[in-house]
Amino acid sequence: MFRLATTQKPTTAEDGEIPAANGVIDAPHDRAGKQGDYQTAGHEDLAAEPEGNSAAGLWALFLGLGLLMVGNGLNGAVIGVRSGSEGFSVMVTGVIMAGYFAGFLIAPSLVVKMIASVGHIRVFAGLASLASSAVLIHALSVLPVTWTAMRFVFGFCFAGLYIVIESWLAELSTPANRGRTLAVYMIVSMGGLGIGQYLIAVADPNGFHLFIVSSVLVSLAIVPVTLAAAAKVPPSRPVEKVSIRQLIGYVPTGVVGSFMSGAAAGVLLGLAAVYATRSGLSVDRTAAFLIAPTIGAIVLQWPIGRLSDRVSRRAVIFGVVIAAAALSVAAPAVPPDSALMLLVMFGIGGTMFPLYSLVVSYTLDWTPVGKTVGAAGTLVRVNGSGALVGPLVAAPLMSWFGNDAFFFTMSAWFSVIIVYVAYRIVFKETLPNERQTKFVPFPARASNMAIRLVVLPVKATKTVGRSVVSRRHDHHDPN
Repeated sequence: MFRLATTQKPTTAEDGEIPAANGVIDAPHDRAGKQGDYQTAGHEDLAAEPEGNSAAGLWALFLGLGLLMVGNGLNGAVIGVRSGSEGFSVMVTGVIMAGYFAGFLIAPSLVVKMIASVGHIRVFAGLASLASSAVLIHALSVLPVTWTAMRFVFGFCFAGLYIVIESWLAELSTPANRGRTLAVYMIVSMGGLGIGQYLIAVADPNGFHLFIVSSVLVSLAIVPVTLAAAAKVPPSRPVEKVSIRQLIGYVPTGVVGSFMSGAAAGVLLGLAAVYATRSGLSVDRTAAFLIAPTIGAIVLQWPIGRLSDRVSRRAVIFGVVIAAAALSVAAPAVPPDSALMLLVMFGIGGTMFPLYSLVVSYTLDWTPVGKTVGAAGTLVRVNGSGALVGPLVAAPLMSWFGNDAFFFTMSAWFSVIIVYVAYRIVFKETLPNERQTKFVPFPARASNMAIRLVVLPVKATKTVGRSVVSRRHDHHDPN
C-alpha cells in the first residue's frame, strides 16, 4: 500500500521498508510494459512516431546486436583454444581472458561521456571499428601481452556498444512491447554468443581465418545500426547514482549474489575453451561443449523466471544456486568427451545465467523507488568485478591442481551464495509474493541501460510539503 512518509531517512530495504527517492518514484509496472496510470518520462512523444518505423528500428538493432554477439563469441572461443596451441600457460591465458572483463568494467563512465560529446551513432561506429581492428591484431601479433591488451580493448568497445544499443532499444520500445523487447534482447544476445562459439568448428582455430570472420561480423554490425539511426536518437538522461555501500544497505543479497555469480560466469566464459582443449577434446566436441551452457540458459531462463514470480524469489535463488553448485561438483566425475558432460554443461548454464537474472529481479524488488536504474548500474559493475576476478583465481588453480579446478572454482563461488542466502532465509523475513516485481530476463553482460526497457523513472503524483510517497511492506521490520 501507499503511505505518506514524514522522513527521507533511508532504511535497509531488504529488511523492511522501501524508501522513496526525493519525490521521484517508479510507476507500478509489469514486464509486459504496463505503467499503471503514470506517463513514462521521456516517452511522451513516442505515440507520434509511426509504429512501422519503430518496429523496423528495433529489428535493425537486433540484427546489429546479433552480429556483434556472434563475432564476440567466436573471438573468445578462438583465443581460448588457440592459447593452448601457442604454448601459453593456463595462468597466462587466464590473464588474457580477464582483460576483456577489465575493459568491460571501466568503459561505461567513459562511454557515457563520449555519447554526450559526439552522439550515439559516431560512438557506435567508432567502437565497432576499433573492436574489429582489435580482433585482427590477434592474428598479426601472437604474443600474450598483445592479446591481453586487445582483449581489454575489445571488452571496452563491447561495453560501449551494449550501452548504445540498449539505450536505443529503450527509446524505440513502447509501454506495450517493452517486456517483449527485453526478452528478444536476451535471446539474441545469448543465442548469438552461442552461435559464435560453435563457429570454431568451421575452420582451423590455429589459422587466421576465424579471426577474419569475427572481425567481419563485428564490422557488419555497423550497417543495420547506422541505418536504424533514421529513428529518433535517444536523449541522454541523468541517472541518480547508487553507491555500492548504498546498495548493500538496500539489498545485500543482491550484491553478494551479483559478485559471486559474475565470478562463476567469468570462469565459464573465460576458461571453458581452455578446459576443453586441455582435456583433449576435438574442435567439434569443443564447440558443442561451449554452446551447451548457452542453450541451457535460453531454455531454462523463462521456466525459472516464471517460478520466481509465483513463489518466494529468494527461495528460488537458493534452489537454483544449489543446483548449479551440485552440477559443478559432480562434473569432474563425468568423462569430458561424453554426451553426459554436454548435459551437465547444459545444466550449469541453465542455472548460472538465470541466477544472475534472479539476482537482478530480487534487487529491483527491494531497491527504493526512483533508484532502480542507478542500482542496476551498480549491480552491473559488481557483477563485472566478479567476472574479472573469476578467471584470475581459477586459472592458477587449474595450473596447480589440474582441469578439475575449473568446475570446483565455480562451485566455490556458488557455495558462498548458498551460505549467505541460507543465513538470510533463517534470520530475515522474505518479501511477500504480491510485492515482488515480474522476473527480468537480464543478459549476463548487459549494461544498466537494459533496465530502462523495464523500469523508467517517473514523477510522483502526490507530494505533501516535505513528505513523499513511498511503499511499505505489510510485514514489520525484523530489525
